[in-house]
Amino acid sequence: MSPARRARRGDPLVRTYVVTSGRSHASRNHFDLITLITLSESASLLGRASLNPEHNAIVDQLTLSAQSVAELGAYVRLPLSVLRILLADLMDRGYITTRQRITEAAPADRTLLEEVLAGLRKL
Repeated sequence: MSPARRARRGDPLVRTYVVTSGRSHASRNHFDLITLITLSESASLLGRASLNPEHNAIVDQLTLSAQSVAELGAYVRLPLSVLRILLADLMDRGYITTRQRITEAAPADRTLLEEVLAGLRKL
């Protein structure tokens, strides 16, 4: 790819560096792919003028419903490493909270798991 074409499209490495302010790790909270993220009750009271466009895209997406980290990454089209940093920023500022994973909510039925395993073996 020519330098002129790369400049027009934007270098993704430079963009992620700018979006995360040069950070490579989240300040806290290690978010799993299936961690559910919701807006906090005080999110509507906080001003969004100080948020960058990527933070605003995440908050906009969460106004629809609670979503997993993986879903958010797909909707806002950001790498998960960048998304985790932005989510930690939003949590530090009080915009979001995390909820219990759905998989931990109810114990699995053994017969159902055995049927799923049998179906997978048939594939």
